[in-house]
Formats: sequence, structure tokens, C-alpha cells
Amino acid sequence: TFKVAQQSKVRMASGENIKTYFNGTWHDGDKYILRAADHGAWLGSSVFDGARFFEGATPDLLLHCERVNNSAKAMMLDPAVTPEEMVEIIKEGLSSFDKSTSVYIRPMYWALDGAESLVLPKENSTAFSICLEQIPMASATVSATLSRTKFRRPVLEDNVVNAKAGCLYPNNARMLAEARSKGFTNALVADAAGNVAETATANIFMVKDGEVLTPIPNGTFLAGITRARHIKNLREYGKSVSETVLSFKDFEEADEVFMTGNMTKIMPVTAFEDKNYQVGSIAKLARELYWDWSRSQTL
Repeated sequence: TFKVAQQSKVRMASGENIKTYFNGTWHDGDKYILRAADHGAWLGSSVFDGARFFEGATPDLLLHCERVNNSAKAMMLDPAVTPEEMVEIIKEGLSSFDKSTSVYIRPMYWALDGAESLVLPKENSTAFSICLEQIPMASATVSATLSRTKFRRPVLEDNVVNAKAGCLYPNNARMLAEARSKGFTNALVADAAGNVAETATANIFMVKDGEVLTPIPNGTFLAGITRARHIKNLREYGKSVSETVLSFKDFEEADEVFMTGNMTKIMPVTAFEDKNYQVGSIAKLARELYWDWSRSQTL
């Protein structure tokens, strides 16, 4: 039986109650938007960003819209929608959701056509879409465990690490698959020099003797918008936060560890390989500060 033909009957998205913006109009459901011959479908020229709507707030929404345009430029695409226009389109789409609903906001660009060489995206041939998916925020009681992985973060010389590009994520998936095969939920990942960069899906922080430490951006990973917000919040509260070179040994000797990213905002880590941690006071504080600040970011 040729089962690929049945794909449309069994396909499921990550979330539910989906709204899709495409070709200037909002559509109900997970609308098909990519064609077989689109450059993005077979040559991987896609970028996206992720923002969140929860408790009526859209934290740092404009920054996420600015970043997806910067990612498009890094991928040699032509972003056709300004960040400000994008924010207004997203607000229109969110108006159909109840304010108690948590929504993942994903603006996306991809190339439609290739230039003469096919591989290079053609100028002024870029598609745009926004997907709104109802996905719950992670509970404050949810935590992660980390393992090592043989896979590393790439560098700018061999990949588009200055973009939030779809083509980067199969490498992250390999990290996750390896970690989960060992019984862990995520992986702590090295950069090309062997220092800690981030996890497979989020930026990473550790605490030692009351000081908050996080890997310094070195071009191998995206220093996230949510990461920057946590740093700002903690510093304004009076906590010492340093961006520095960190080794795996540093994490083995840490007092507490937590991950930050747009999907969950913050998640404590309770184990790294054989090392166990308690959910610490800094992770709890960072979560409280973020939620307090986000209430100023309502639509």
C-alpha cells in the first residue's frame, strides 16, 4: 500500500486550534502553504521565529518579529513584511483566542524559487506565513534532565548559525534522540571548541555560590530573546549575572541549573548525567520576575 498518499488523513500538528496567515488572509486550521517545487521545500531555505501569547500577554513580540526578518536576510531571503506590520497581523489573529489560552506564535519565511544555479534563492521570491497554535505553557513543576551528546553546535563558516533556520534543527533532533536513548530529556551541547554552548532546544544557565553564569555568545548559538530578558530582570533585581566561557566540569560543580527559551520561558534542570540538582531559588526567582514583567506586555 502506498501510505504517503494517506498523509493528509493522519497528519497532526504540534498544537491544536490552529490559525494560519497566508497570502494576506487568516485561515482556520493548519492550511497547506508549501508547494513541491518551492525552494524552501527541497533546498531548506526556511526561517522562523517563535513568540508566545499567555495570560493575555505577548512578551517581546516586536523583538521576535525583528529577529525573523534578520534571520531571513541571513538566509539570503527578502523579508517583505516589516516587524511592525507583523505585530499588527499577529494581534488580529490572536483576537480570536481567549485571553486564558496559551498560543505559540510562529512567523515564517521561505524562498519560492531558485536563481540560475537553483541552489541560491532568487531575489524577491520569498513567501511569508504566520502560524498560531494553541500549546499550553509548561507547568512550574516541570523539569529537565541532561546528558552529553557527541553532536556539536556548528559555526558560521559551515552553517547559518546567525539565523533561526529550519535547516539547523535536524542536528538538534539528533542530540535529543541520543539524550532520550540514554533516559534523559535533553542534551547539554558543546561548541566547536568543546565548551558548553546551550542545550538541544534552549539556552542554559547555572548558579555557583550565588552567581548566575551563562555561556558567552560566540557565534555558534542564538543568544535568545528570552535569555536576554532573564539576564536583564535578574540584574535589575540585584543578582550578579555573568556571560563567560563554561566547561562541562563547571556544570558538574554547579549548585543549580536551568534552561531558558521561548516555548517554556524557564525550566529547571534536575540532573546532568550522574549529577543531581535541587530546583533552586534562582530559577524560581527568574520565573517570578519574568511573569511579573510579562504582565506589562499585554495586547
